[in-house]
Amino acid sequence: MRKTTRYPVQGANPLWQMYRTVSFWKVMKNFIVIQLARYTPFPAWKNWMYRTFLRMEVGHETAVALMVMMDTMFPELIKIGKNSVIGYNTTILAHEYLVEEYRLGEVIIGDRVLIGANTTILPGVTIGDGAIVAAGTVVHKDVAPGAFVGGNPMQVIRAGGLADH
Repeated sequence: MRKTTRYPVQGANPLWQMYRTVSFWKVMKNFIVIQLARYTPFPAWKNWMYRTFLRMEVGHETAVALMVMMDTMFPELIKIGKNSVIGYNTTILAHEYLVEEYRLGEVIIGDRVLIGANTTILPGVTIGDGAIVAAGTVVHKDVAPGAFVGGNPMQVIRAGGLADH
């Protein structure tokens, strides 16, 4: 089970009411910063932008590839450890808007984690230190430290154990 906090809404769906949830100006600023970072070719610059303008925690020597899409509404709920790689065109979400509620949850990515290209990480998950997530995976639950996971639905390909690699 993902660790999210649920917020029921009345009337129209929460996406229709999103600016009751989060400031329009915050979303606009975040969107601009994220779009600039998506095309920035230097990992150190990206990390500085994420830390400075989005209040994300990003560890030393973490590399976020081209076109990675961070959550535009709640990027401050994303924490990435040191020396990790976030692959091309990955999406990391800290919110989800449903029909009658919205949910928020921290995304915690450990140290030395490899996230393959085109992965989607849903709110409220923790990916343990040394884990590997195969390209194209939808991460819908926690990943144990040292585990190798992949697919949709996500399956454990090799169980955890940091000594394994």
